[in-house]
Parts: sequence; structure tokens; C-alpha cells
Amino acid sequence: MRASDDEAYNSSPGPGATAAILPAIAAAQGHTVNTQTDERGPDHQGMLARAFALIAGFMLIEVVGAWIGNSLTLAADAGHMFLDASALGLAWFAMRLSRRTHDDQLTYGYDRFQVLAAFVNALALFGLCAWILIEALGRLRSPEMIVPLPVLGVATVGLAVNLVAYRILHRSDNLNVKSAALHVLGDILGSIAAIVSALAALWFGWRYADPILALVVVAILVRGAWRVLREAGRILLEATPKGIDIGAVRSALTQIAGVLEIHHVHVWALTGEKPMLTLHARLAEDTDEQSAVSRVKAVLRTTFGIDHSTVQVERGACPDEAAPEGRIRTRPDP
Repeated sequence: MRASDDEAYNSSPGPGATAAILPAIAAAQGHTVNTQTDERGPDHQGMLARAFALIAGFMLIEVVGAWIGNSLTLAADAGHMFLDASALGLAWFAMRLSRRTHDDQLTYGYDRFQVLAAFVNALALFGLCAWILIEALGRLRSPEMIVPLPVLGVATVGLAVNLVAYRILHRSDNLNVKSAALHVLGDILGSIAAIVSALAALWFGWRYADPILALVVVAILVRGAWRVLREAGRILLEATPKGIDIGAVRSALTQIAGVLEIHHVHVWALTGEKPMLTLHARLAEDTDEQSAVSRVKAVLRTTFGIDHSTVQVERGACPDEAAPEGRIRTRPDP
């Protein structure tokens, strides 16, 4: 019996099998952020940093503008910008962390940090959405007039800032940067909603435009925050990544010559782009272990996108299923 693992694990991202989060984390608009970097291309990290500075900086201005103008739509758009600024910041930070190697204290490196940050951000956004929802429903019952000119001015500048950020990002072929550009498109829609609410108040004196459009932006924000929370939660709970069927893994590996049985299969993800796996493989007596393990890993890598796997080789009964003397044997793992 012998356990075979990959070579020393490198914390730099490998090919992704599932989307996530960051997108996953950064999946606020249903798009993903891949932390894989392209060393041959332009300064992707610089692109993300500049876009983050624009979005995060103007988000603070929108908060002030929403308070001065008494606008829920502008406040909701600021929340939307917070979500996307978080996605941009995490994508940038992931690129920096990907250059660090693991150590004896953090054997998998620093990648899980982005998942934790996304989870906390999503919870904070739900709190913001709850406050905006309560305020909007209150204003539908008892409408309040916004101060349209400050709201119009801030929203118009915000639209320009988002357009500039989109122009910075959309020129890149890097998946990380392209996904971030799609998030900025959501901010553009939020700025347009704030402009419409300000014009409705300025031209027609219609007080219901602001709470109604605020609810629309909140609906988009809740959808994005829920996706981030769900995906981050799945990763933190070490659930089987989407797109990977353990039954299909067993079936594919038992087609390899000399592999009699696959059991104790566990699949989880370090981040949305880094699935990992451990399993036990029972081999025929005349099968070369090194060759069998190499073929198992090749199938996992090419068919399922799993680059980091640990394979325990067995010739007879699984030692983990043998009950110690005096103890009752429990049902084996999958």
C-alpha cells in the first residue's frame, strides 16, 4: 500500500474546472473571476488596480451624494459599486497572492482568503439591502422628495467613471480582467437608474421614481450577493465542486487497465478554480503502481480538470475500513 501525491504543491492557480466566485466569488452578475494570470500579456494587475481605485473612490462619493440628495437609488447603486469594487479588489489581491508560495503553516497557500472575504462581503451586502428595502417600502407609503440636482450630478459623473473603468478593462484578453469588465457593466446600469430617478423628480416631481428604481437595483444586488454567498459557502463547506460527478470519476478511473476499484473519493475546492481530490485505488496484483497512478492522474487532469490529487494505492482490503479490535466497523466512505 502506498500513497502517491502530486509534486510539491504550488499555490499559483491551475486550469479551472468550475466557475466561481470569485468569483466567485465575484459572481455578482453571474460571471466568474478566474485567478489565473497571463504572464505574456499586458499589466493585468495594473488594470485591475486602476479600475478598483476608480470604482471604490467614486463609491464613497456616491454615498455622500445619496445622503445629500436623499436618494435611495443612489445609495443602492453605491452598494452595487461596493460589490463590484470587492470583486475587483479580490481579483487584484488574488493575482498578488498567486505569486506567494505555500509554507508549513499554510500548506495550501493564501488562496482561501479571497473566499472568506467574499463571504463576509456578501453578508454585509444583505444588511445594506435590508436597510434600503425597508426605506424604499416606507417611501412608497409616504413618498419623500429627493434633491434632484446633486443626485443627477453625482450619477452622471458616476456613469462617466464606470465607462472609463470599462474602457480600461475591456481591452484585455485575460479572463480575470474580462470578468471584472462585465461587473462594471452592472454599475453602468445602476448609474443610469439613478439618473432616471433624478430626472423624473426634476421634470415631473414624481416622488415614486426613487424608491421604485431603488428596489430594482436592490433586486439585482441581492441576486449577486446571494450567488457570492452560496458559492463561497459551498467552498468553505468543502462541497463537491459544480461540474464534477463523483460517480463519473469512479466510472472513468475503473476503465483504466489494472484498476479494480475506486473508493474513499473526496473532492473539494480550494477556490472556485482549484478543485482537489483524494481517493483510494485498489489495483490488480500484476499492475505497476507508478504507471497506474500516472494514468489515474492523467484522467483526472484531462477529463475533470483536477490538477492536484492524492491517490492511495491498495492491493487488498482497505486498511481504513478494517475495524480496530473491540470496535464496531462503520459503513465505509464513498
